[in-house]
Amino acid sequence: MSASMTAPVLGAAVIGLGVGEQHAHAYAAHPAVGAVWLYDQNQEQTQAVAQRVAGARIARSFDELLRNPQVQILSIASFDDDHYEQVVAALTAGKHVFVEKPLCRSFAELKRIHALWSAAGGRLRLGSNLILRAAPLYRWVKAQLALGAFGELYAVDGDYLYGRIHKVTEGWRREVENYSVIQGGGIHLLDLMLWLTGRRPATVTAAGNRISTAGSAFRYNDYCAATLHFDGGLIARLSANYGCVHRHQHVLRMFGTSATLIYDDAGARLHETRDPAQAARRLEQSPLPAAKGDLIPGFIASIIDNTDYTAETQSVFDGICVALACDRASGSGKMEAVEYV
Repeated sequence: MSASMTAPVLGAAVIGLGVGEQHAHAYAAHPAVGAVWLYDQNQEQTQAVAQRVAGARIARSFDELLRNPQVQILSIASFDDDHYEQVVAALTAGKHVFVEKPLCRSFAELKRIHALWSAAGGRLRLGSNLILRAAPLYRWVKAQLALGAFGELYAVDGDYLYGRIHKVTEGWRREVENYSVIQGGGIHLLDLMLWLTGRRPATVTAAGNRISTAGSAFRYNDYCAATLHFDGGLIARLSANYGCVHRHQHVLRMFGTSATLIYDDAGARLHETRDPAQAARRLEQSPLPAAKGDLIPGFIASIIDNTDYTAETQSVFDGICVALACDRASGSGKMEAVEYV
């Protein structure tokens, strides 16, 4: 029986109720999930979200959820620097884990998570909310790439335009030690590049600055640009731009020998000829998912149907490895090899 037809058999809990509220709605709407627990350090926030999530139950602590045998899935949407310890605790408790980006913030943390996940021998699912994968536009692009419609891909450009500078100068991010704009936001575009191409870069170069937030309480680079070098010659360029005077948006350009995709302020277009008299084909598919919980049904399905989720988890690890290499390169000013787990 498929996950979409099964009776409720799972319990899910969501930790952190900012974007986590959307996780909660996705679990509550799923027929395989019988109960959803909520926990946030701000109890007023927990109470408010519980009023909006059908059948929600309130937990008093994270430890309570770890001990609860009725909770099989822990969805982690807390602050970035809390993810690592909570993921480790959840895996150690034998829970499936779905976590907001970034999964963790150092290579040592990544190796510990990888070891715990590997030791489970495929019993535990581990996923991350790299939500651009759920956008109709990029699912269509991935299918077209598989069909060879782009020819040979030779360059990809992506810009993560944050456009919400107050969130780093005034919000919790300014308190996070060594906050990384690549890990915290640019990873969405980085993951999209790896997912669409199905390839991993071997080396990276990068540089950053802190001009837009100069004089504020934010202490780290608010802009970082990286170049990813793939075997076979493919080059990808990535920027994480937190201080831009721009609405929150991303930009993507994919260049193949037979076609070029451009998504920016003017929408998505596909160029299929070099003839200047021929207009690009406008693409109507959305570059954004319908909701930030759109990857959760697939995560649940892999648990219920006992399908192999290894490739999805490995791709999450790969993205963190590349992001860490970008940060090393930005600090060293040198080309850095990407170390994978």
